[in-house]
Amino acid sequence: MKTVRGDLLKLALNGVFDVIIHGCNCQCAMGAGIAKAIKSTFPEAYDADCQTARADKNKLGKISFATVERSGHELTIVNGYTQFHWQGTGVLADYAAIRSVMAEVKSQFAGKRIGYPKIGAGLAKGDWTIVSKIIDEELTGEDHTLVEYLV
Repeated sequence: MKTVRGDLLKLALNGVFDVIIHGCNCQCAMGAGIAKAIKSTFPEAYDADCQTARADKNKLGKISFATVERSGHELTIVNGYTQFHWQGTGVLADYAAIRSVMAEVKSQFAGKRIGYPKIGAGLAKGDWTIVSKIIDEELTGEDHTLVEYLV
């Protein structure tokens, strides 16, 4: 896993990545965190999310995505269903779902430049040590980069 500091969405818009992944819940909300910024910047990704069944636990570990063109660059935004809900106490991130999402990303987007934030370790309260290990295992051999957000 490579690590850079910056703004994932700005880097994506500047053509640094072919695919960006973010973790989202299964409620079709995208109302907080990076999901909210993605919804605003890439409404097509929110549209893809809304094409899935709301509050469906079967979405855990699956993905939806939208491919857009910005400034002559094609970019795919992956909505990875890594938690069921945004409400509740304790860890909301589902580590098995994160693993399945990353396996699916590798299956569908092998050979692409992939960027992501600390999926599952922010609002979902997951342990980044666990999540980063999962990502490294599932994206072995791929060009993938953690973007640590700079405020």
